[in-house]
Formats: sequence, C-alpha cells, structure tokens
Amino acid sequence: MRPVTGLSGRLLLMTVAFVMLVEVFVYAPSVARFRLDWLEARVSAAQLTVIALEATPDQSVTTELANRLLDQVGAHAIVVPPTATAVRRGIFRDMPPAMDLSLDLRSPGFFPLIADAFGTLLHSGDRVLWVQAEAPELAGGRIDLLLDEAPLRRAMIAFSWRILGLSLLISFLTAALVFVTLRWMIVRPLRDITRSILLFRENPEDATRIDAPAQRSDEIGIVHRELAAMEETVRQSLRQRARLAALGEAVTRINHDLRNILTTVSLLSDRLGASDDPEVRRVSPTLMAAIDRAVQLCQRTLDFARDGGPLLKRTRFPLADLVAELTPVLSAPDGRPFLVDNRVAPGVDLEADRDLVFRVLSNLGHNAAAAGATRLTVTAAAEGPDLAIEVGDDGPGLPPKAMANLFQPFAGAGRSGGTGLGLAIARELMRAHGGDIVLTQSDAAGTIFRLRLPAAADAGNRAA
Repeated sequence: MRPVTGLSGRLLLMTVAFVMLVEVFVYAPSVARFRLDWLEARVSAAQLTVIALEATPDQSVTTELANRLLDQVGAHAIVVPPTATAVRRGIFRDMPPAMDLSLDLRSPGFFPLIADAFGTLLHSGDRVLWVQAEAPELAGGRIDLLLDEAPLRRAMIAFSWRILGLSLLISFLTAALVFVTLRWMIVRPLRDITRSILLFRENPEDATRIDAPAQRSDEIGIVHRELAAMEETVRQSLRQRARLAALGEAVTRINHDLRNILTTVSLLSDRLGASDDPEVRRVSPTLMAAIDRAVQLCQRTLDFARDGGPLLKRTRFPLADLVAELTPVLSAPDGRPFLVDNRVAPGVDLEADRDLVFRVLSNLGHNAAAAGATRLTVTAAAEGPDLAIEVGDDGPGLPPKAMANLFQPFAGAGRSGGTGLGLAIARELMRAHGGDIVLTQSDAAGTIFRLRLPAAADAGNRAA
C-alpha cells in the first residue's frame, strides 16, 4: 500500500491542509494587528519627539536636528493640530511628499483593519500615508504623521514569512502527532481487519490463518470480534454444506441399490403378513413400518440434497379443498383420534405448486400428530399481495432442542427417530415459491406455524 494513496498518507495530507486552513483564518487578524502595532509605535515615537520639542525654550529645532528626529520616527512630518489654547505646531522636512492615503487610528474597526492590512500587502507602489492618531500626552489629544508605506509593507511581508514558517512547522508537527496516533489507534487495526478478510476470502475453511480478535472496547474492537464471529459462522456453515453435499452424493449413488433392497424386503414382509404363525403376523406391521420409515428417510435426504431446488408446476386451486385432503392422510401414530379443523374460507384461491404446498401442510400435520396433538387447525387470510396461512395444533409444544435448531437439517428433530429434515424441506419449498415459514407460538397451549405465500404467480416468480 503506497503511503500517499493509503489511508495513513491521506490522513497526513488532510491534517496538514486543515491546519493550514485554520492558520489562514488566524493570519488575517494577526497581520492586521501587526500593522496597527507598527503604526502605533511610530505614533508613540512621534509623541516623544513633540514632548522633547516642547521642552526647548522656543519650541523649535534646527533643520538638521528636525530631519534626524523625523528619521528616528520614520516620518516626513509630525503635526499637532491647533487647539483653543495652542497654535499648530510640529516639525517638517524641507519638501515633504504629497499625501496618497489618509488613515484614522482613533476608532479602528476589526474588518476595516483587516481590509487595510491586505490593501497594504497587495499594493506594490510606495504610497504616502497621512496617519491621524490619539495623543493623550499632548494638548488636544491628537497627533498626525506623514509616513511612507513601503517600510510598513516590508515589515508586514517579513512578518508574513515568519507566520508562514511557524504555520508550516505547527502543521507538520500536528499532522505527525495525529498521523502517529491515528495509525496506532485506527489504521493499524483496520489493516489487521483487512488482512483477516483477505485471508478468509482465500481459504474460508482454514481456521489457522485467522488472527485472534482484539480485546478493545471501542468500535474497532467490536468490529474485529463480530468479524471473527461471522467468519466462524460462515466456516461452520461451509463445513456443514460440504458434509451435506457429500451425504447427498453418497445417498444418490446408493439410492438405486437401496430401493431394490427395500422392494425385496417389502415383498418378503407381505408374505410374512400372510403367515400362519401368529407371532410372525404380530411383528409384520412393525417391520413394514420400519421399512416405510427407511424409504421416507432416503427420499427426504435425496430431495434435500438435490441441486437447484424443486421445480414448480403452478396451478390455481382452492386452498380449502387442498386442506380437506389432509384428513385421510393424517393420523396419530398410536391410533388416537386426530382431527383436521379446516377454517379456510371457500373463496380463498392460491396459485402455486399444489403438490408441494400439500407436502408442507402434511409435514406439519404429521409432526403435530407425532408430538401428541389431537387437532390441527388451518386458517388463511390475505395480507396485501400475500396470503398468510396459519397451521396450529393443540400439542405440548416443541422441545428445547427443536426450538434451538429450528429449520436446521439433521439438527432440528424434536422426537426420537426424527431426521430434522421435515421443517428444513418445508422452508425450502416455501422459499421456492417466494414465501417463507416461521414459528409464531410454541408452548403448553400448542404450536403455530405461519406460512406466507404470494397470492399471484408473478410475485412468486420475482421472489424466486
């Protein structure tokens, strides 16, 4: 990373630029104050000259001494205006120059002083100034001076160069301190975070290349820790997906042979059911149920591992008719009565893959019956462009393990013998339609799942 184009170099240049910008605003009143002080120093020197002149017997000096006094002050003329008790007095050169500009220092304003200061700096000629100032030590309280502007301009330029040098020194010192501080507090941690992201992108599954997160309590520390947590979550997800992909590939390879084996076993089981041995007839249904569960496990695993998701065959159908078909296929595993309470209005239609929606509803019904519920209630209501379907039961609620791993394949099984694929597949089917499934309630009063589906096909296509 180059120093100028990197974050550190930009911080350095920006700090220098901002400090210099502040110095510009400081320089304007400073140079105006310097100009005023320079003029007031000449006024003070002129007052002393007039006081010395008044101490002479006849208040007059020779031409040579007058020129020397004026040279000390830096003026062409010093004049004390007349008063009621005194006449005009002062000292002059033999041929004083004509006045070019008049300045009144008795009531200077802030902005006029700044404007006059820049006027002096920007004027390259040698103007002659007529300066009027207060003189509290003299009768009348006023004194006027005739001055050349060139010495004042040279002094102001020298002052400006000193200010510039001091400003540059302050800027670079400030920038260096800010640079070192920000580099230590921000830039270096950000580089560590950037390096961690780049290493993670190169090999997300290699945990040895990831640095330990910083223990700082500020925002950068929070970002570093959250990034480490996110990387770990993604790493675990990638590992799980890799295992699922390997599992799907393995099951796909053995699916044909496994189905042939199960078909043979099923035929043998049918013959066992017709056996004269009562004990064989007694265990035959259990064997058939075990075979059916094995077939279902194989089929569910294949469906979940299939790449590309399910292919949708959309049709328009009444939802109430579809829910009515659940009654003959749902039953409690121990022979208990199980009721499907169909509360869907007859006029509610849905445009979706009928078989896949039926599969989702029957999966929820089988889970409810296996959990101990005796009633499954299905309701539907429009929510804008979507249709919300609520599937509730009167069972004991989901166990903590199922709640903690809801919709996670092979992890969300809530009963013994479950695979945890049912809800994962149900969510996949709902999302393939552009909808979703969420758990809204699970307690001693029962469990309620909320299904959301786009009511129109174009909405589902956009979501998919």
